[in-house]
Amino acid sequence: MELEIHRLNLTSPLYYIPAKQHDPFGGRGETEYVPGREELFCFELDLTQYRSFEPDKEKLLGNLAAGGEAVGGAPGPAHGTENNIFELPRGNYLFAQKREICGREKIITMAIEIQQEGLWQRLIPSEKLYLRFLYEDGSRVTQLFRPYIEPGKE
Repeated sequence: MELEIHRLNLTSPLYYIPAKQHDPFGGRGETEYVPGREELFCFELDLTQYRSFEPDKEKLLGNLAAGGEAVGGAPGPAHGTENNIFELPRGNYLFAQKREICGREKIITMAIEIQQEGLWQRLIPSEKLYLRFLYEDGSRVTQLFRPYIEPGKE
């Protein structure tokens, strides 16, 4: 798979309202994605796989830790309680996207490529992976964000 992987410095967090845990890979129909709709999911990667150059595809994703829909602006009382916010934190990420809504297998393949690129660059990848679905510039998009630390800055 040809995948462009970039380093991204997210300078401000993106906020989401937690949603009931649901399968981020199920029921992704064409009518489900409309302009303005955006979802974020956070996976805790398997601790035996998240720094492996050749991770096991069946184990890598681990548990779904959180999921939610975009808030739109800074969180506040209009969104319920300020303590009830899930975020994509500011920080450094390895980032890749596809202009389509990807299924589980393609997302795992993308995640492995991102992990391999990070390790190749001698970065220290986090045990988390963020998956974002949104509608942008007239098409549906799948994005992956993998936090990392540069060596010596641990």
